[in-house]
Amino acid sequence: MFSGISRKQMNRATAANGVFAESRIKRMPLAKPPFTLGQIKKAIPPHCFERSLLRSFSYVVYDLCISFLLFYIAATYFHRPPSPLACVAWPIYWILQGCILTGVWVIAHECGHHAFSDYKWVDDTVGLILHSAFLVPYFSWKYSHRRHHSNTGSLERDEVFVPKTKSRVAWYSKYLNNPPGRALSLGGTLLLGWPLYLAFNVSGRPYDSFACHYDPFSPIYSDRERLQIFISDLGILAATFVLYSVAVSKGLAFLICIYGVPLLVVNGFLVTVTFLQHTHPALPHYDSSEWEWLKGALATMDRDYGILNKVFHNITDTHVAHHLFSNMPHYHAMEATKAMKPILGEFYQFDDTPVYKAIWREAKECLYVDPDGGAPEKGVFWYRNKF
Repeated sequence: MFSGISRKQMNRATAANGVFAESRIKRMPLAKPPFTLGQIKKAIPPHCFERSLLRSFSYVVYDLCISFLLFYIAATYFHRPPSPLACVAWPIYWILQGCILTGVWVIAHECGHHAFSDYKWVDDTVGLILHSAFLVPYFSWKYSHRRHHSNTGSLERDEVFVPKTKSRVAWYSKYLNNPPGRALSLGGTLLLGWPLYLAFNVSGRPYDSFACHYDPFSPIYSDRERLQIFISDLGILAATFVLYSVAVSKGLAFLICIYGVPLLVVNGFLVTVTFLQHTHPALPHYDSSEWEWLKGALATMDRDYGILNKVFHNITDTHVAHHLFSNMPHYHAMEATKAMKPILGEFYQFDDTPVYKAIWREAKECLYVDPDGGAPEKGVFWYRNKF
């Protein structure tokens, strides 16, 4: 594919078709990868695939200790300073707590991939408890997220952040394609995108009937999965009862400040991380005529979040490895990434653009997908922004 077409010609065509063009941004190759998943796995040290129950729990304990310390400080001392000082202290708490709890969320996500330990019942128990605390239906999301990993990059079957073709873009989108509209759209997405996805499948794969992660009879799930969806809902009800009890005992304002705002920060980070992993001018999407699992799994972007890479357990800068080997523990992912990069070559995608710049750029440039005009690969779709 693209034999005889230079990289410069491809980039020039990219700019002409209304997508982001920059000298250091190169589209992912469209040729069939010259390696197999087995060859990638052989390049990675075998111990990277070993899961340690003790080590995995150590990350849970470490994160929760920091979280409870922050909670204790806020609950014990923040009502005592004069009002101006409290106005500074609370936002600091919200940001720090939100970052730490995002790390806890990532570990719960790892449980859903059976990457936490060698025992599925341990993974599911830990994942159910942790995700329920974030009001996330554990098994419901586990199953839909598993299908995302099975169909990454497929316009027909992927489960989340599925881009629209130009013909399916909402009529009002072009009126939001300006700085104020973009800020409004981004703000709404970061604030409400995650709960809207869980409750109403917003930005998810289209289904023939109403799709909801809380509904055991949702078309997302098969008959054999429905019992576990009920269990997920029970976990949400238990968490809701605990939160209600705290509100009755301490007051709604206390609950919002201690739990509600940090949860919004967590949700915002989840949307940001997922959006930037799968949205980039260099990443293609495929219809059924071109999609293959390995091509789709490689169509993800590693990013650099600075110190937050460690806080988020490297889900940010090792996402390519995660899509190739989702049951690999996060504490081996950096080593695995370094080992497989020589094999992947140009198929490995990394962008070190600062996150705040990247999310604004992607929101501006990646509005819909369409094939290149005149390109032989009609089933390959690239992001564009010209209406």
